[in-house]
Amino acid sequence: MKLVTAIVKPYRLEAVKTALQEIGVHGLTVAEASGYGRQRGHTEVYRGAEYQVDLVPKVRIEVVVEDADSEPAIEAIVKAARTGKIGDGKVWVMPVETVVRVRTGERGPDAL
Repeated sequence: MKLVTAIVKPYRLEAVKTALQEIGVHGLTVAEASGYGRQRGHTEVYRGAEYQVDLVPKVRIEVVVEDADSEPAIEAIVKAARTGKIGDGKVWVMPVETVVRVRTGERGPDAL
């Protein structure tokens, strides 16, 4: 099993959720995040004063999938999240040793 983690722009969350549902991924975890990459934040003006926004708001999406489903999940996320502009985000994958469904005690693929 694999843990697919994506950091994307907040307004792309619904598109990513829909894309994952279309390929059969039904469970995911979403958390608010903030950070920066190459864009290093940006400058905004508020009431005439200019200030630097160092940490850009993002959304962190995590899904656990079977090994064979990791590439389709990555492709779905990238396609749905891409705007072609700086700050679109990142996706990475990590191996998962065990998954346990707390309610039933099921383990492995049955717990997904």
